[in-house]
Amino acid sequence: MARRLGAGTGTGQAPVDFAQSAFDVPAPALALVGSDRTVLAWGEGCRRLLGHRAEDVVGRSVERLMEGAVEGVPWSPAPGAIGKRGSRQAAGAVVEAKHRDGGTLRLTVEIVAVSGADGERCWFVAATGTPDGEGAGEEQAGLLDRSPLAVAVWDSDMRLLWLNRASGEVVGLSAVENPGASVLRVLRGFDRTTTEPVMRRVLASGEPVGDHVVRWVSPEEGREVVFSSSLFPLAARNGVTLGVCSISLDITHSWERERLALLSRAAQRIGTTLDVMTTAQELADMAVPALADYVAVDLAEAVPLGQEPLERMPEGEFGIPVFRRAGMASIHEGVPEAPFPVGGVVYVPPDSPYLAVLREGRSHLSPVLESGPGTWLDRDVIRKQRVQETGLHSLMMIPLRARGTVLGLVTFARNENVVPFSQDDLLLAEELAVQASLSLDNARRYTRERTAALTLQRSLLPEKLSGGAAVDLATRYLPSDRHEGVGGDWMDAIELPGGRIALVIGDVVGHGIHAAATMGRLRTAVHTLAVLDQHPAELLDNLNKVTAQLAQSSNRTTTGYPSITGASCLYAVYDPANRVCTLARAGHPPPILVTPEGRATIPDTPVGPLIGTGTSPYESIDLELPEGTLVALYTDGLVETRVADIDAGLDRLIAALRNPTADLDGLCARVITRMTADSPSEDDVALLVARTHAAGDNRAAGRAWAEGPRAFR
Repeated sequence: MARRLGAGTGTGQAPVDFAQSAFDVPAPALALVGSDRTVLAWGEGCRRLLGHRAEDVVGRSVERLMEGAVEGVPWSPAPGAIGKRGSRQAAGAVVEAKHRDGGTLRLTVEIVAVSGADGERCWFVAATGTPDGEGAGEEQAGLLDRSPLAVAVWDSDMRLLWLNRASGEVVGLSAVENPGASVLRVLRGFDRTTTEPVMRRVLASGEPVGDHVVRWVSPEEGREVVFSSSLFPLAARNGVTLGVCSISLDITHSWERERLALLSRAAQRIGTTLDVMTTAQELADMAVPALADYVAVDLAEAVPLGQEPLERMPEGEFGIPVFRRAGMASIHEGVPEAPFPVGGVVYVPPDSPYLAVLREGRSHLSPVLESGPGTWLDRDVIRKQRVQETGLHSLMMIPLRARGTVLGLVTFARNENVVPFSQDDLLLAEELAVQASLSLDNARRYTRERTAALTLQRSLLPEKLSGGAAVDLATRYLPSDRHEGVGGDWMDAIELPGGRIALVIGDVVGHGIHAAATMGRLRTAVHTLAVLDQHPAELLDNLNKVTAQLAQSSNRTTTGYPSITGASCLYAVYDPANRVCTLARAGHPPPILVTPEGRATIPDTPVGPLIGTGTSPYESIDLELPEGTLVALYTDGLVETRVADIDAGLDRLIAALRNPTADLDGLCARVITRMTADSPSEDDVALLVARTHAAGDNRAAGRAWAEGPRAFR
């Protein structure tokens, strides 16, 4: 509900316009007249009633404006009615007034006199057309008493001066029975913690407040009503605010719809990923500006924010390190309200509400944020400075709790929105926190398991491989963008007697921590068999038998963990003495060879079943390689996606490997970029490239194996 402000009085106070745009109902005809009968404010309803625009009226005499046609208006109150500060009078009359088009309207006007301590006064005027009126008057007939808008006038001490029928029905009073009733009496049933501060702010600043949400509960019936209220200052010619006009509309049904709509959007937009940081940021973005001007999501030290294990947070000079900032949002660019960055440590003073919320798991509401001496904020130097710089004035802290664990808290604050937080806002914030907490807990559990799996996988993979004097090596490993980001891909280089080198690459079926653990067991088994200097086909045959035994042993246990379900593997031995590479494949993609001239091909090599899934024989083949040949070994994640088959991927990989540079690390980076640029990998990727050398005459020949294919059962 955007609020349009009209022309000012020229005295320096804020312009006032009781505008129709405030609500989706016709605006009442309201005006403000100074003690010298000069028009100070002219509402949209007055324009509709009499045709005169605000810019043509404000600053002119009301009598001159009406050309003397307004008579019988009680501008001067009855004797004795105006005296000491706070006295007031409401009077009514039926008058005839000139319309802008020259016609005559019969109006019912009610005038409320508002005065200050120095004797300065102004008149609040409400006008309606009588049933006997014609034209525009008929359009406004009985508007103030029939309108759903609740209109009331208050003096500078927040005592009631006048109200229309709608206001009287809400608060159970009438203008006749209770003139001068204090706000304590009139606002019975209202949430005064949010109502009184706003009225005082309007009186002190002279600035209007629009769309202030007010909650009222009937003391007798317990019926709950939500109002959208706008408050306008009533200022005299000298700029002193003498009173306040409040205009309110019952928005209970629309408020409930908006609340349900916000919760519905939150259910769709919070928790879209299993990432703690993303989920926290989604919560912050959802609440700004719908509920708050600034939101920060802080998670306890036990909740990991990313893949790496958290380091213990050091104690700082500004408090206890209890949280880490996981997300934040603000209506202001750069989030100037935040003293701590996303991902950084959040310090809190020992006696702050932050620790109370974390310890007790209960929400904290400060409708008016106090920062004076003796308050917790006075002892929090960093936050107090941000409060003063950005004007934060109202605060809520909501625990993020799931499955009996407090994960952290979310802070809501307001600065541009002058309306303090209410109990309704607290309830809405708590419902948002409940939705976010479940998503955060799921993300926390996933992140914890993923971190453990990645840690295990990295500990099992070699940090750096060496090709000795036989080959130059470069490798790349790329985690998956899907699943847990953890797979069973591995690669290895094992130095053998006689200056030979064994090149190994493999891929365990499945993903997650169990695939990583299986990969570690298979890598250890390959190293053990390689020490025996077995023929590649023989080694794969023995590896298959060991894996089958381990799988059977796992099936007989009651641990509930899945057994080894299979793995692909390529085992190759290169002998620089005779430049022969002997290799065997167990369900693994074939190698790609690049000649010293830069031509890339796929050699015809036999392939056996996956490790652990069959008993068929494995065959090996000898490939004589010119010195400087590039051997590329890779896993299927590099060449196979859901949108492209493996043949298309192999063609792209061959093209990427043609004419390689001398820098093998640069070559690996180029290949990975080209292969994954258009479609991020759904599987983890391992790539090993080796450039062969030939042994000199002073080198002893390596082990001689029979040429041609060799099979093992």
